[in-house]
Formats: sequence, structure tokens, C-alpha cells
Amino acid sequence: MNRLLFRKTGRAIYLSHLDLMRTFPRAFLRAGLAVKHTEGYNPHAFLSIALPLPLGQASDCELLDFQLLSPVPEAEVPFRLNAVLPEGLEVLRCCEAVRPVKEIRYVNYRLEMLYDCGAPSPEALSAFFERESLVVTKKAKKTKSNRTGFAEADIRPLIRRISFEPAQGGLLCHALVAAQNPSLNPEYVMKALSAYAPELRPDFVRYRRTALLDADERPFA
Repeated sequence: MNRLLFRKTGRAIYLSHLDLMRTFPRAFLRAGLAVKHTEGYNPHAFLSIALPLPLGQASDCELLDFQLLSPVPEAEVPFRLNAVLPEGLEVLRCCEAVRPVKEIRYVNYRLEMLYDCGAPSPEALSAFFERESLVVTKKAKKTKSNRTGFAEADIRPLIRRISFEPAQGGLLCHALVAAQNPSLNPEYVMKALSAYAPELRPDFVRYRRTALLDADERPFA
């Protein structure tokens, strides 16, 4: 099994997970890279993208697992794919998929928080996130007992570390959050501000996933 590390930026942030699952098989085909397909009446490329990125967010560390049917030098795969991928998708590295994706424990995000009328102090934001509980309304699976598709959840235990620093036009937020079981979309960090401290909520936010880490907070590869 092989693994791609790829970047998703620019206009590509508006490609959904399903869009990517359509884009990459076509890219492999155009690049002349034969990948394993499922069997049956409707075969499709056997690809897997770890921790699908929410729509509208950028990333420097997306992972895609696949299997080639014939050997190709790992260094050649990014070159061939980048020649045919759409703008905003860039393969950084190809390697053997050694570690299972379930070992990813944390995701590091960088949030550009922009304010129209002046940003609050980083200390004010840090003080807000010192509270022990932050209950927000999240999307949930509809069941007989939950017909609305929403549920309340405390996101504070899912934020391992968060910090703020001044930046042009506002603040930069660095947040280390849970990656899976359960995961935390950083958009809910901003929803917590809206719910409890709207005066601290930015007018616009750019989200960027910068690193995937294991349980020891070491880069996952």
C-alpha cells in the first residue's frame, strides 16, 4: 500500500470529499498510473483519504492511500500526478503506508481570525478558553430518539492546546484538537465564541490544517 501526502489550497478548498474521490482516480489515469480497483459490476479505484477535510478549509497535510498495480519509483509519482491535478491540489510526497491511520490522535490548525473593527487582545481569547466546559450544538446522526439531527456536546475536552497571537487584520490562532473518535471541526471553536462571548468572535476566519500528530504529538507519516 502506498500513501500520498498532498496539499489542498486556493480554489481547491471548495472541492468536497466526494469531489476528491472523483478527481484522484482521473488524475491517476491521466498520469498513466494503474491503481487497484474494487471487484464487482461497478468497479472503482480503491482509494482512501484519511480524516476528510471540511469544505472551505485548506490543508498542508492530507493523506491518500492507494495501491499501484505495477512498480513505479516513489519519487516519480508526485511529479506525474502534479502534471495533471487541478489548481490547488499538490502532491508533496509518496511513500509506503506503514502506520495505520487510526494512530492519528491530534490535528494542528492555524486559524486566521479577521476583525472589521479591531481585534480583541490575545489574552482575552486565552482567558475565554480556560473555562472547563464549552457546550455547543453539533450535527448528529438522526435516530428515533434524536429526530432533529443536532445534539449538544462539550468541545472543551477535545481542545488539547490553543493559543493566540497578534496578526495583520486580527489574530492568529494555533489549535491542537482531537483528530478522531471523536474529532473536532475547528469551526465549532468559533461557534463557542459566538455562543458565549460574541464580542470576541471574528468577522471572518480562514482555516488551515497544518499537521497530523500521533499520541506523543509527533508528526504522523
